[in-house]
Amino acid sequence: MEEKFNFKSIQRETTKEYSRYESYSDNKEFIKFGEDNAFPDHLIDLVNNSSVHNTCVNAIVEGIVGDGLTSNVESALEMANTEGESWNKIFKKVARDYKLFGGFALEVVWSNDGTTPVEVYHIDFSYLRAAKMNHRRVVEGYYLSDEWIARDREGRIRGYNQLNLEDAAYLPVYNPLKSNEEKNQVIYHQPYAPGQKYYPLPDYVGALKVIDLDKEVDSFHNNNIKNGLAPSLAITTFTGANDEERRAIEGMLTAQYGGSENAGSMIYIDVDDPANTPQITPIPQNGADGYYSTVNDMVTQKILTAHRITSPMLLGIKTEGQLGGRSEMIDAYLLLVNTVIKPYQQDILSVFEMILDLQYGSELTIGVQQLKLYNDGEEEVDVVTSQEATAGEDTELEDNIETAEE
Repeated sequence: MEEKFNFKSIQRETTKEYSRYESYSDNKEFIKFGEDNAFPDHLIDLVNNSSVHNTCVNAIVEGIVGDGLTSNVESALEMANTEGESWNKIFKKVARDYKLFGGFALEVVWSNDGTTPVEVYHIDFSYLRAAKMNHRRVVEGYYLSDEWIARDREGRIRGYNQLNLEDAAYLPVYNPLKSNEEKNQVIYHQPYAPGQKYYPLPDYVGALKVIDLDKEVDSFHNNNIKNGLAPSLAITTFTGANDEERRAIEGMLTAQYGGSENAGSMIYIDVDDPANTPQITPIPQNGADGYYSTVNDMVTQKILTAHRITSPMLLGIKTEGQLGGRSEMIDAYLLLVNTVIKPYQQDILSVFEMILDLQYGSELTIGVQQLKLYNDGEEEVDVVTSQEATAGEDTELEDNIETAEE
């Protein structure tokens, strides 16, 4: 019996797995950051393509930076290196790296006699890969390059690039005891993460799949509108066209009626015989709009939870049924400052102070001028330091709110 049907399995697109964050390279000389050595680039891709995630990251980075660094020796913050960068400029870059990647890196340049750090540069955290640990289980240095991964012509990540390590710069880790022979060293700030020996993980790592889903949902709706003809109508013609003629008909229909700019236009058809009239069948949506609306709400809530933002109102997101009382805003803001913003600030300040103490002595102190939820024009400024912070009390914020309202 002649077979009229042939069935085969269709490969389905699956969610990207972020399971192996560290693995040996082919030459065993350095450790890949992610199984394809492109985990930092995946994080950059997600923050650039998920609107909710991008807003959360930007809001927390702005909170970390606040109104900038301040010091009892203001001149100490004016110049960090010979490129003309101030410590505040480096602080902004470091704050973004710390939030986005879970760590940050600085290059320290020592004086000729090896006693004082004379320059400090920010290093893009995505450019660094750890050398293999020595026999004492210590990483002695990091390779620096912007060519760890290969991309296609559209800029999409294609995979691991077989980079010759001779083409990458090598920086030993920060160690003042070796400053005479190692003039350029790297401070690689990496908070502890269970199971991670070489690289940190961002605090939102548990929501990577949800953030990726947010990106794909936006892509779905975008393509659904751009190709609006396909999912809403089925058009059947009875011309017996060959492949070339069929492609021509498809092209004419798409050009005439496809896309958002042709929404609501009239369909005009002229045929030589009523028997050749095309059959146009509407395709019902089966409640897809409601489904994706539910998915969108779930995704938004999970992303906010991953960033520990308890109230979406802090980001300007209004949710249904939310009254928006000022007490809720105050509580949410103080919780964010004390549990998220302040720990980031204190970690960064402790590293900065370690360097500046060698330049100016222990009498120098630095802090971050903290942002306030409400500004009533008073001169008083809350300053967060590496040791102790004053983020504002409920009563103080209440007074500020009442004054502003009056």
